[in-house]
Amino acid sequence: MDEITNPLRIELPREANLNDIIAERMREAPDAVLAEVPRGRGWAPISVRQFDAQVVEVAKGLVAKGVQPGDSVGIMSRTRYEWTLLDFAAWAAGAVPVPIYETSSAEQVQWILTDAAVTVLVVESAENAATVAEVRSHAPACREVLVIDASTGPGAIEALTTAGASVPDDEIARRRALADLDDLATIIYTSGTTGRPKGAELTHRNFLSLTTNTIPDVPDVFAAAGTRTLLFLPLAHVFARFIEVLAVHSGTVLGHSPDIKTLVEDLGQFRPTYILAVPRVFEKVYNAAEQTAAAGGKLRIFHWAASTAIAWSRASDTLRGPSAWLRAQHALAGALVFGKLRAKLGGQAAYAVSGGGPLGERLGHFYRGMGLTILEGYGLTESTAPTCVNRPERTKIGTVGAQLPGCSVRVAEDGEILLKGHHIFRGYHNNPQATAEAFDGEWFRTGDLGSLDEDGFLRITGRKKEIIVTAGGKNVAPATLEDRIRAHALVSQCVVVGDNRPFIGALVTIDQEGLPGWLTMHGKPELTVEQAMTDPDVLSALDQAVTRANAAVSKAESIRKFTVLPGDFTVENGYLTPSLKVKRALVLKDFAPDVERIYAPAADRKSLHTV
Repeated sequence: MDEITNPLRIELPREANLNDIIAERMREAPDAVLAEVPRGRGWAPISVRQFDAQVVEVAKGLVAKGVQPGDSVGIMSRTRYEWTLLDFAAWAAGAVPVPIYETSSAEQVQWILTDAAVTVLVVESAENAATVAEVRSHAPACREVLVIDASTGPGAIEALTTAGASVPDDEIARRRALADLDDLATIIYTSGTTGRPKGAELTHRNFLSLTTNTIPDVPDVFAAAGTRTLLFLPLAHVFARFIEVLAVHSGTVLGHSPDIKTLVEDLGQFRPTYILAVPRVFEKVYNAAEQTAAAGGKLRIFHWAASTAIAWSRASDTLRGPSAWLRAQHALAGALVFGKLRAKLGGQAAYAVSGGGPLGERLGHFYRGMGLTILEGYGLTESTAPTCVNRPERTKIGTVGAQLPGCSVRVAEDGEILLKGHHIFRGYHNNPQATAEAFDGEWFRTGDLGSLDEDGFLRITGRKKEIIVTAGGKNVAPATLEDRIRAHALVSQCVVVGDNRPFIGALVTIDQEGLPGWLTMHGKPELTVEQAMTDPDVLSALDQAVTRANAAVSKAESIRKFTVLPGDFTVENGYLTPSLKVKRALVLKDFAPDVERIYAPAADRKSLHTV
């Protein structure tokens, strides 16, 4: 099978737009809870009626600030309630909200402000405002910058509410009806692993039609009574943005957690029924649980429970199902281990949606076995996040699921995944050349490689541009190796190298957060990252991690030598995108001497490890 189309379930009238979501909620249940916000040591509810009133007030403020229909309004903030409020207020004013990562550099901010012609920019903090101030003179369209957490004077929300007091309600009602399905809803700038970010133009159809059709297609997660989700991924990224719109649309109670340092506490208090995360989050939760068990002298119990969870999940995919003995073991593991793990996620989460990279079959089976079914999906900024996802009743762990309604996929002869449907963006902002290059006729070129099985489930095998061709002509997909190595508790990042080289090598960084727990688990004293780089036990563990990864590929594709780098790749130092993808080209450029040492004559190979 090399092409599949899932028919659209629900057609929308052309005049529909994202403002209809709130209007529909107001008609059906105005006093239902739409969101909850932190207050004291708890969470305070905000009803649909209250949210709508706040949206109108802030929209009036944007109108008073001179924002015209079709103008761009920038939002530069962490994930918080005000982000969602501003998003819907911009749509109510007929404007186009443009996200900017709060970690963006001044140069990146300048590019987005000028390319999108942002008129009013709302930032979270004085620090964000200072970054904007560096380039404000080069962004002439930007008339005003407002700060949510202002150190002096009113904050952005209060300032907009005050400014818009004299704007009539009828003006917002008029503007809410202006856009149709094919009008621009937002411009999301791809964080990009290379070059200047491109602005993907997403329409009201992209979001509204996709959420309208996804909710009834995955009802156990998004349409069940009492659904709740806590957003902690950046709302500047399309993945969280889609779930934001879907949550408001579906009636899911929405919460926001802006600080990863308080995430565990927030999860415990908010108690979501489903969670949105990237694979790295699930890897870290598993590794932290393993290290906690070791510190408490319960490592053997944890490993037994983990093995039981995986065996139970795998057996659940067979016709016979788990044996009576395995069911009994699973119940015992649930009482001893799984319940505590689920409690860390709030105790109510039955499902999680994972995207942004491959999760790995072992972790997928582990989490399902411990009571959290991770529905792995696939999509890009250009496809408004999801194009396919595993369903609770139709899951194949190791795949990214089947297409959502209205979405089509084709696998080209060279293995590239092509997409089309109501969820595909209309083009790159101010960049017709890039837009033309992104399409093969009506099909969008994803740049990803994959395959479809006989049931229409998609499997991702790598990135087309990242395929390594060794000197011997062997094609190697680095993701297969990198994902497995990165799952180890000691490893933060891994970059596989070997293009036009005699064999495959790798650059590895140590996880500074995971190192102390691993040392404790193995009865070793505290070590700095620099000390760990030369510690025999640490290096032996890394050797084993690479050896396990090599078992998944042929000998010609396996890593023969690797080197451990002294630092790490982070968003702050520019080597990771805000969605935690490695900027491979930049790493290979800046760490070229380290790569060269891998392939240098034996006498020059310092700090290298042969597998």
